Amino acid sequence: MNKTYMAKPNEIEQKWWLVDASDKVVGRLASDIAMILMGKHRPTYTPHVDTGDYVVVTNVDKIVFSGKKLDYKRYTRYTGYPGLRVEMASERLEKRPELLFSEAVRRMLPKNKLGRKMLMKLKCYKSGQQHPHQPQKPEAIELAKK
Repeated sequence: MNKTYMAKPNEIEQKWWLVDASDKVVGRLASDIAMILMGKHRPTYTPHVDTGDYVVVTNVDKIVFSGKKLDYKRYTRYTGYPGLRVEMASERLEKRPELLFSEAVRRMLPKNKLGRKMLMKLKCYKSGQQHPHQPQKPEAIELAKK
């Protein structure tokens, strides 16, 4: 009789991946990275254990939207006071591209403590910044191919 394998937290060896986001579509790249953060790319995936890897994303400010989303997509946030704050995608991409991309990935992860822990393994950097994760030796990976 075969038993289902359940991964244990101390058995997981987490790798580091390096992704270049220049000229990649936001949603497609975010969904691929969410799969890696959750660990669904491994045969040992277990839903209640963090089996995912670390992902370093560079050139986040060179990411693109498909269609006319850059002009029409709106991000709203609630401040606690009457009235919402609205920001267009072009404004957010110009001001805080790391936040734009990490929010896209966050919305594709589980909405619980484990999902918040998975999001901590995502590191986003603009094109001018040098990432401080060279000692971890991240391997380059090509995601969101057109």
